[in-house]
Amino acid sequence: QVQLVESGGGLVQAGGSLRLSCAASGIRFSINTMGWYRQAPGKQRELVALITSVDSTNYADSVKGRFTISRDNAKNTVYLQMNSLKPEDTAVYYCNANAFPVNYWGKGTLVTVTS
Repeated sequence: QVQLVESGGGLVQAGGSLRLSCAASGIRFSINTMGWYRQAPGKQRELVALITSVDSTNYADSVKGRFTISRDNAKNTVYLQMNSLKPEDTAVYYCNANAFPVNYWGKGTLVTVTS
């Protein structure tokens, strides 16, 4: 059984920080590319950041310089450190595992940034 469980979301003021965690089970975590996506009301789900099995990273232009994705293979966990948060970062954040040929998704954690 594959499970991705996000945590760390919450309410924060603009300029603040949050650290999201995603604990994975049931997959070969160390060989998978992991990603964080987000979806705001009325918007499409979008890629925020990803990290490969060899620690290559990629970020959406909107979060470059503010967010950092990392992974701890010993803990089967991927993190998203979010700094200098803006109201437009408000969304449900989803963890993704690209376990070819399928993708797995967590249920999401809500991040709300107030002005």
